[in-house]
Amino acid sequence: MSKHCTHLNQIQTVTPSATGCEECLAMGDRWVHLRECLMCGHIGCCDSSKNKHATKHFQTTGHPIVRSFEPGEDWRWCYIDNTFI
Repeated sequence: MSKHCTHLNQIQTVTPSATGCEECLAMGDRWVHLRECLMCGHIGCCDSSKNKHATKHFQTTGHPIVRSFEPGEDWRWCYIDNTFI
């Protein structure tokens, strides 16, 4: 596991794409926690959710960094470097 994220230069100023997981909202499904892509603003559900849409978004787009979209949480995760930021 890497100790440092090498993708910080890819972070953009984004606008959240939805108030909940985009795909779960479209499916009428539920999520556990939300993640926001810091490249495009996509809101997806976490890996504790059955659909894991945030990870699927990374796998489809290659956008490496998400942040928690939960009130009171202030952390980021890099999928490629497998580390918290």
